[in-house]
Amino acid sequence: MDQYDDEETAAIRAKLVQLRQQHRDMDAAIDALEAASAADALRIRRLKKMKLALRDEISFLQDQLVPDIIA
Repeated sequence: MDQYDDEETAAIRAKLVQLRQQHRDMDAAIDALEAASAADALRIRRLKKMKLALRDEISFLQDQLVPDIIA
């Protein structure tokens, strides 16, 4: 974490909170669409792809906060 100052770290943490909320919202939207009797398979696939992209971005930001461990 010493590569970032407190302001940058706080900004990354705030972005993580936002992305995690979007990820949960997208998960709920996917569940709702899958539960619908006339589920749109293409829309569900697109949402799942966007959800994976969010997960990748979350992982990237989390890695920014974790200091490198020299083995």
